[in-house]
Amino acid sequence: MFTLVSPNPPTEVLPVDLFEAINVLKQELNAVILAHYYQEPDIQDIADFIGDSLGLSRQAATTDAEVIVFAGVHFMAETAKILNLQKQVLIPDLEAGCSLADSCPPDAFAAFKQAHPNHLVISYINCTAEIKALSDIICTSSNAVDIVRQIPEDQPIIFAPDKNLGRYVMEQTGRDLVLWQGSCIVHETFSERKLLELKVQHPTAEIIAHPECEPPVLRHADFIGSTTALLNYTQRSESNTFIVATESGILHQMQKQNPNKT
Repeated sequence: MFTLVSPNPPTEVLPVDLFEAINVLKQELNAVILAHYYQEPDIQDIADFIGDSLGLSRQAATTDAEVIVFAGVHFMAETAKILNLQKQVLIPDLEAGCSLADSCPPDAFAAFKQAHPNHLVISYINCTAEIKALSDIICTSSNAVDIVRQIPEDQPIIFAPDKNLGRYVMEQTGRDLVLWQGSCIVHETFSERKLLELKVQHPTAEIIAHPECEPPVLRHADFIGSTTALLNYTQRSESNTFIVATESGILHQMQKQNPNKT
């Protein structure tokens, strides 16, 4: 049996208050931290702004910060840069990708667009900068329906990259859209069976869902809306219990804003 002894015992390491250290760095760099609703609670709590991707980028544009630290995925940081060209935009994790954005490769989408000439391209903002550049209009999950309703009915439309959001827009508008077959792995994971099991356990709960969810989930929803819309709905609804069909990170803000609700 051997005992290993370091010739240079480490000195005592004092605990670091990460929140305080981050605040010091923010001041030194004149930086602002943006955190998406889907981030972990500690990341949300240290952020200067919390919201969805477009809302965060717009908020950053209103500050005098020289550096934007975007706690989100690549396409969100790209959007922040597009709206803040004179500012440095940093992303903490270079591996932070998005399954929906990844499901729409630019080369393949360019070929898809060429195969449908004379089509207007409307792309959901949750896509890469390359896809945005190939698009005519960029929408959000909250305004997609209204935008499509404003397009003349004789104008054919490609909707990308989320097929589930596109299908929801078709149902709401009665329009026939050509859908790129992309999807978000998070919203496709939800099981109708498990959703119904939860409803049996919580019969008075309202089911609220993001339109990126698949049709079997949306069929049971009492309210469908964007992440921000879901958050706002929990505040104005008289219900005390909600089954939430979207990324679980939003529960932190829902619980903070509705301490007496489940």
